[in-house]
Amino acid sequence: MKKVLIANRGEIAVRVIRACHDLGLKTVAVYSQADSESLHVLYADEAICIGEPPSQKSYLKISNILAACEVTGADAIHPGYGFLSENAHFASICESSGITFIGPSSKTISLLGDKAAAKALAKSVKCPIISGSDGVIRDVKEALAVAKKIGFPIFIKATAGGGGKGIRIAYDADEFVRQFASARTEAEVSFNNPDVYLERMIVNPRHIEVQIIGDQHGNYIHLGERDCTIQRRRQKLIEETPSPVLTDSLRKKICESAVNLVKAAKYSSVGTVEFLLDENRRDFYFMEVNTRIQVEHTITEELTNLDLVALQLKMAMGEKLPLKQKDVTYSGHVIQCRINAENPKNNFSTSPGLLEYYMPPGGPNVRVDSACYPNYRIPPNYDSMIAKLIVKGKSRKEAIAVAKRALREFLIGGVHSTIPFHQFMLEDSRFLNNDYFITYIDQLIAEGCTFQLPTEE
Repeated sequence: MKKVLIANRGEIAVRVIRACHDLGLKTVAVYSQADSESLHVLYADEAICIGEPPSQKSYLKISNILAACEVTGADAIHPGYGFLSENAHFASICESSGITFIGPSSKTISLLGDKAAAKALAKSVKCPIISGSDGVIRDVKEALAVAKKIGFPIFIKATAGGGGKGIRIAYDADEFVRQFASARTEAEVSFNNPDVYLERMIVNPRHIEVQIIGDQHGNYIHLGERDCTIQRRRQKLIEETPSPVLTDSLRKKICESAVNLVKAAKYSSVGTVEFLLDENRRDFYFMEVNTRIQVEHTITEELTNLDLVALQLKMAMGEKLPLKQKDVTYSGHVIQCRINAENPKNNFSTSPGLLEYYMPPGGPNVRVDSACYPNYRIPPNYDSMIAKLIVKGKSRKEAIAVAKRALREFLIGGVHSTIPFHQFMLEDSRFLNNDYFITYIDQLIAEGCTFQLPTEE
């Protein structure tokens, strides 16, 4: 591997470029015309345009990306997250073209990307699973019969889903018929695959995920868990590690279950196994495997002092894992706040536009991953992320204090941002006492909360 094309944009493209340069690898950025002034275009050794307006799907055009490889001589592709990162067909084309796909094999992506098949694999290695349909259901009458047997409330989930898309909840039979059609439609639009399956809904769960890594030589380890329970419409907003609610014994069980699952899948790359935690019953259930680097990989890096993207690149080169499970060490508590161009006072409506000023925080125990700069125009075409704010402390209390300081210093002008939301949450008694669940933010919104501190009201 000598030259890596990054088939992505924004902060993750910048993150991958930096890791490549640290390893002495040349980089190629691809971009749509809407991203012509993006930071990843400026940082890469080469850049090539792959789409003209309307360019929302530029990064999904496999033929254009492969053509960019041919023109630039790139011998590897890093897909980042989102877009084509979990597309088994794309990975397979790369493999047949002699291009290294920086991720697991297409066979593994296909297996784990099909959530019904992944669930069957989890069951085979005695990883706890939630009751649901036996695979894909396409007929609404059949689906309704199965739903009644499982019991309401029930999830309708896209088999190729991710990022909270293609998921609906039905609380009764009438609602189920409407939501079934809605989930299939969104899945078709988002993933070119309308297939869905059913799953019993765990009431008020927490979201726990385990970072794993495997090489091509049969070695597998985990790098601890992350708690991603603070979400809005299943989109993560705050992540932290270690989880403040897991006991040592439960943590061990969840992490071991994750490793057993990826070992059975012969997984070679970094990846994440996601679980739902029923805190009242102290039970956990397998949810899905994300066969890519995660947005929140940063907090695991800070907790373990390991470069996950560099490790991902090395695994793609065929290197052996440089450490065993006993070599992994953890230090302190880490929190990530997603700073998005959204207005939390107006139901998190998106706020694209010109960054009239952009001054990220600094100082001890603060990291900011971003592709933004002053006078950069945030396009309306893509994800609204401005930056990821990562803070660390010796304890959760100390990490929260650092986060408050960093958010106070984070100055953004010209667009709305989620900074006020994070400042509100870091004063929220239920957040501070770990008394919350996945739908907590949605409930606050339904109650009319505008996420303003008392001094601002």
